[in-house]
Amino acid sequence: MFSFNTCTVESVTSGHPDKVCDQVSDAILDACLAEDPKSRVAVESFGSHGLLVVGGEITTRAKIDFEKVTRDLYEGIGYKNDLKVLVHIAQQSPDIAQGVDVGGAGDQGIMYGYATDETKEFLPDVVVKVHALASGLEKLRRGDANFSWLRPDGKTQITVENGKIRTVLVSTQHAEDILQEDVRKALIKHLVLPVVGDMSSIEVLVNPTGKFVQGGFEADTGLTGRKIMVDTYGGLAPHGGGCFSGKDPTKVDRSAAYMARFAAKNIVAAGYAKKCLASVAYAIGKAEPLMIEAISETGKNLSALAREKFDFRPLAIIERLNLRRPIYKQTAVYGHFGKPGLPWEEIVEL
Repeated sequence: MFSFNTCTVESVTSGHPDKVCDQVSDAILDACLAEDPKSRVAVESFGSHGLLVVGGEITTRAKIDFEKVTRDLYEGIGYKNDLKVLVHIAQQSPDIAQGVDVGGAGDQGIMYGYATDETKEFLPDVVVKVHALASGLEKLRRGDANFSWLRPDGKTQITVENGKIRTVLVSTQHAEDILQEDVRKALIKHLVLPVVGDMSSIEVLVNPTGKFVQGGFEADTGLTGRKIMVDTYGGLAPHGGGCFSGKDPTKVDRSAAYMARFAAKNIVAAGYAKKCLASVAYAIGKAEPLMIEAISETGKNLSALAREKFDFRPLAIIERLNLRRPIYKQTAVYGHFGKPGLPWEEIVEL
């Protein structure tokens, strides 16, 4: 089980249209939680060709200028073009609130968490590397004057065959006046080689269309929650289908997925398994999960251990992981897992 000798995973930069929308949604969530930790937030963002629409349901005592939060985020990523921002936000449905107010789950669904001992991040090595390539593009753009030709939009991808990296793909937005061969040489030397190391027998593709000048909302649409595999385990573990960004911790799509990761990581860290997949399911308005399951790479059933050591009731998750804080914008790029300092990444004694 959990054998990924042949696979392909991807990541995207902070300037990718979908990730712009994720960050807008989480920036608004953080702004609400900073003033009112019990804010109820469900915000979606949609961007397309000079337009960004922010909509959803928010119940909060916070006084937030949603348009300013959105524009500050957009400009902070590095975009300078004009952007029309439309905001349409209502209050959360009282039908949902009546179940959540007493500690019930904010929705039905199933959430998964995964961990492996193959890296210090407790993530598959290929996932760590593909995020390093994408975040490396941003670091070069922001921190090295020799890469002033880089622009915010970009994507990376790694293909592994029989346990070895076979193909590395980097697509990056760039200035009009740089030659593609110069883009390729610079990124292989300063990005791919430091991340991948030995490049013998590896095919490296850089901007395979031959040009990537137009990017962001000028070239494509973006939508909150459209990069759920990038956000989690690259498709190497199951996903319940619910995205994370723009949702406060009463939404178990987010908080229970974090708790499942916390459980899986600590089960592996404690030596009960080399790889662990944890899963949990809920009914809307009910606090007790319908299912809690954990299995190892050999198929060993660790569900009793997960139920004994981890409380998956929504309010218990919020309390244990201290989730009513403005900590979410940082998760909206380069994966929600494996980053130090996040509460669901803490290793505890079981």
